[in-house]
Amino acid sequence: MVANNTHTPPDTDRYAALDAWIDQHFDEQVAFLQQLVRVPTDTPPGNNAPHAERTAELLADMGLQAERLPVPAAEVQAYGMESITNLIVRRRYGAGADAHPIVALNAHGDVVPPGEGWTHDPYGAQIEDGRIYGRATAVSKGDFTTFTFALRALEAVARPTRGQLELHFTYDEEFGGELGPGWLLKHGHTRPDLLIAAGFSYEVVTAHNGCLQMEVTVHGKMAHAAVPHTGVDALQGAVALLNALYALNTRYRTVKSSVAGIDHPYLNVGRIEGGTNTNVVPGKVVFKLDRRMIPEENPAEVEAEILAVLRETAATLPGITIDTRRLLLANAMKPLPGNAPLVAALQRHGQALFGQAIPAMGTPLYTDVRLYAEQGIPGVIYGAGPRTVLESHAKRADERLELDDLRRATKVIARALHDLLG
Repeated sequence: MVANNTHTPPDTDRYAALDAWIDQHFDEQVAFLQQLVRVPTDTPPGNNAPHAERTAELLADMGLQAERLPVPAAEVQAYGMESITNLIVRRRYGAGADAHPIVALNAHGDVVPPGEGWTHDPYGAQIEDGRIYGRATAVSKGDFTTFTFALRALEAVARPTRGQLELHFTYDEEFGGELGPGWLLKHGHTRPDLLIAAGFSYEVVTAHNGCLQMEVTVHGKMAHAAVPHTGVDALQGAVALLNALYALNTRYRTVKSSVAGIDHPYLNVGRIEGGTNTNVVPGKVVFKLDRRMIPEENPAEVEAEILAVLRETAATLPGITIDTRRLLLANAMKPLPGNAPLVAALQRHGQALFGQAIPAMGTPLYTDVRLYAEQGIPGVIYGAGPRTVLESHAKRADERLELDDLRRATKVIARALHDLLG
């Protein structure tokens, strides 16, 4: 008889054991997500502390103690929200030099309000045809569970002896992240070596757009509509300003990014209000614009150009003056060299579990992950979700998450953590 000298590498055994643990506990994971979805976190108004408290209770039931880190009320209210409590779960596996790397897993619990057109209860967390429906199922309460159960599987099966894991559950992505990850980093509550943030399953995102948001107030002079010549129509002034801004999009289409997944800059005006009544010449109009910046652009130059266009156009409109106010300046996320181990692990296990190549690429979105990158912390965006935001219905009616994507993404994260901490 010839001896069979082939053997299964230990890591392969460990991956199979991690997968099996996640399969065995998947019903529990789905139930966890249902409870998270059923506590609304509409932002605005942004009363998110109750969700953090409920999340901490559910984590405690699993043996995971979360530090509750409330942002001072005055700071939150000045920001335009009602309450924020960020959460950190810390798990240390090594000591001294073996206490690194510290890997953080970040997902945000705040969401835009449901809006119209739902055929499922936005807070019902209903399961139908292999999908769970509800606001934040895909972005990104789903990844509260992806990251939590990947951590639990790792500890149950792999029992790492080096490094640390942190779960960061934050509540200020929709307003820009400054009181979420930005606040945690600013006040020294965390300093990870590597970051994985909530994303989708079929790509590893290593870069994203920046975003400039501005409020423009157009001043004219109110008058009775019967004698319009006695006033200055602020709405007509706003139309001229809007046309000048929209004209920029023609040129933006010719400015191309070298980052795969990101095309060109663009400008959108998402809100406009003004006037007092139909029989009154409007004396004031306010609109809000959103300018997406590709990673190659300089934010200061982008803002200066928009201000110049507004001022030059306003100067041609007799009786019209304008005020401008920056609402948000979110820098683009650019790849940092230290993210290579994360990218490699996620791509390798993603391909094994999803049966297809998982590209590393950019996204035209902007996220609060940039705040970690600005502190020199290499990170990527990866989690449970479909191929595109459109498929997930994120920020639209009937947001949903394929349960099979949730299951497999949890396995990918658990395996990648084993590679990093095993």
